[in-house]
Amino acid sequence: MNKLQELVNIIHDFAEERNWIKYHNGKDMALSIVLEASELLENFQWISNEEAYHKNMQNIKEELADVLIYCFRFADEHGFDIEEIILDKLKKNAIKYPAK
Repeated sequence: MNKLQELVNIIHDFAEERNWIKYHNGKDMALSIVLEASELLENFQWISNEEAYHKNMQNIKEELADVLIYCFRFADEHGFDIEEIILDKLKKNAIKYPAK
C-alpha cells in the first residue's frame, strides 16, 4: 500500500470512528470542499500575498488540510484512485496546454 492510500485510510477511519460516513455524500462533500476553500481564501483577503503568509501561515496550513481531507474523503467515497485521476488529468492538461 502506498503512502497516499495509507493517508486516505487514516482519514476514512477518522470519519468512521465518529459515525460521519453517513453524511459524506457527493453533494455535501463537494459543498464542504468549496466552504473550506473559501476559508483558505479568507486568509488572503485585503492584504498582500506576503503579509498573508507572514500573519496567517498556521491557519493557511490548517485550512489547506481541511480542503485536502474533504477531497480525499470525496475520492474515497466514490472509489476514485487519487493518483490515477490526477495523472489522467495532467495528461489531458499537457495536451491542452503544451509546454513551450
